[in-house]
Amino acid sequence: MKNGLVKTSSLGIQHVLAMYAGAVIVPLIVGNALKMDSAQLTYLVSIDIVMCGIATILQVWQNRFFGIGLPIVLGCTFTAVGPMISIGSQYGIASIYGAIIISGLFVILGAGLFSKLLKFFPPVVTGSVVTVIGITLIPVAMNDMAGGVGSNDFGSITNIALSFGTIIFIIAMYRFAKGFIRSISILLGLAAGTFAASFTGKVNLSAVGEASWFKLPEPFYFAAPEFHAVPILTMILVAMVGIVEATGVYLALADICGRKLSDEDIAKGYRAEGAAIILGGIFNSFPYTTYSQNVGLVQLSGVKGKNVIYTAGAMLVVLGLVPKIAALTTVIPTSVLGGAMVAMFGMVIAYGIKMLSKVEFASQENLLIIACSVGIGLGVTAVPDLFSQLPEGVKILTNNGIVAGSATAIVLNLVFNVFKPAPKSETVKA
Repeated sequence: MKNGLVKTSSLGIQHVLAMYAGAVIVPLIVGNALKMDSAQLTYLVSIDIVMCGIATILQVWQNRFFGIGLPIVLGCTFTAVGPMISIGSQYGIASIYGAIIISGLFVILGAGLFSKLLKFFPPVVTGSVVTVIGITLIPVAMNDMAGGVGSNDFGSITNIALSFGTIIFIIAMYRFAKGFIRSISILLGLAAGTFAASFTGKVNLSAVGEASWFKLPEPFYFAAPEFHAVPILTMILVAMVGIVEATGVYLALADICGRKLSDEDIAKGYRAEGAAIILGGIFNSFPYTTYSQNVGLVQLSGVKGKNVIYTAGAMLVVLGLVPKIAALTTVIPTSVLGGAMVAMFGMVIAYGIKMLSKVEFASQENLLIIACSVGIGLGVTAVPDLFSQLPEGVKILTNNGIVAGSATAIVLNLVFNVFKPAPKSETVKA
């Protein structure tokens, strides 16, 4: 009994560590971009960790209404970083959470339909959307590498050295480390960069001292939700991308576990994610989706039981209820975080390209879909005033690069791949 508990706990810790870097860096990036103070940033990290645990438990707990019942770990979706920063900058933080809540409701209500309509979101669409999101994030990373927009030492040699040193350390970890150490290279890079920055006076531990040992989550901690059309449409698109990514994880784990999934099983998985997204909006954290890196742990360990994932979820909840642990992550200097962000955002682009690798490139139609969607998404991001003279109703689809690029990919896929006319059969003469 004791050995079984130790084994389950050890495997649970392994799952937590595999996803922890991704779970922590998202609130750090978003919080810094939205100019949160140390107390707000500590709360954002804490509530995110708590919600990762709750979202994981919701998905593993299979019942009549939600939960796919596979050994799945959920975390804040990295796809939402760019949209959340954009929404927060233009409409305010309250609009972020209003949009997240509506997108979660959209997922729950449409779960049964989505499980049957995945053909409308093939790799040519999802790959283009993820690529556009990654590209639009890079300027955020570059500004942070220099010290953050508005900082007194923007572009200083110290900031540049710390940011590039962090990147080099992460690359070295990927090149020379193996196994678990390699999987947490981003986390190690942040730790090494912060340690180096401590010798330059850029690390302030006062936030750790001020943070409490225990704090319960508070609904609408930052603001009560506000609802605006553009943010809502943006987060619905993010949720749709998350659904497509989650489907791949469901199918992979079902294969590993020797289980055949029905449409209703997949729909219940979607509903669990929708519920987690709504809770993320209520408690002012993030939208949540499946973490694919944890699938590899299930495959490597050969342990497919849900008890391990329940344990990991419980550990995340406990960790998140201790703000001092979260406060440790908030002392990371902006330039160090910027260096890690380049690697992380670059991985978003790379993942988008990986998704596009499944596309039939012999088709000129697919090439045109990718070209136009990525081109328009990047173009609107680079020249945000391009459509400034259009009516407000039209600008819903044009004033945001992610929305514009995504809408282009979806419409062109419908035109070229879904509703294309069937080829005429040729009459063969005798």
